[in-house]
Amino acid sequence: MGHREDLLAGAVRCLREKGYAHTTARDIVAASGTNLASIGYHYGSTKALLNAAVLAAMDDFGQEMARAIGVPDPGQGALERFERFWTRVIDSFQASSQVWLATFDIFTVAQRDPEVRAAVAEGLEDGRKLWARLLYGMDDADEEKTRAIGSLHQALVSGVLVQWLIDPGRAPSAAELALGLQAIADQVAASQPS
Repeated sequence: MGHREDLLAGAVRCLREKGYAHTTARDIVAASGTNLASIGYHYGSTKALLNAAVLAAMDDFGQEMARAIGVPDPGQGALERFERFWTRVIDSFQASSQVWLATFDIFTVAQRDPEVRAAVAEGLEDGRKLWARLLYGMDDADEEKTRAIGSLHQALVSGVLVQWLIDPGRAPSAAELALGLQAIADQVAASQPS
């Protein structure tokens, strides 16, 4: 790797360990084994390097999600796929907590940087479509339903992640999430007119 790649890898490592707001140019240089002048030469500024690191960390997050989703088993019902998905996501929360924690920094940076915000928004939209397609076999033919299902999963991922990061001892298991979904479906079915 050259200095540019070393700087980016060091900045991503610092984001995971210290967060965006607490990472300094000196931290990045120490983590990358480069020098301060190389930041300006390759990225123009520490902020530009950190923003590039945020985007790289977002790619890591996307790859982690893809691993968590895995390949669906067509022999499973929707509820079984849901529980299997959540088992993998929760396992990922536990195994790669720093990657997941870095997403909060990404969301904070996105509020202040239009380029990062656009990239995050595009990543969220891609995730919505991916979850709906892989978990429920949805395609773009019914865009409204695909987006609704994907948006529900996006909301669940964010909420469940917070619970696992803050209070893992009481955070919901995949089985509890599946039970909750089934209970809601039963409630909806029971409230339908005969």
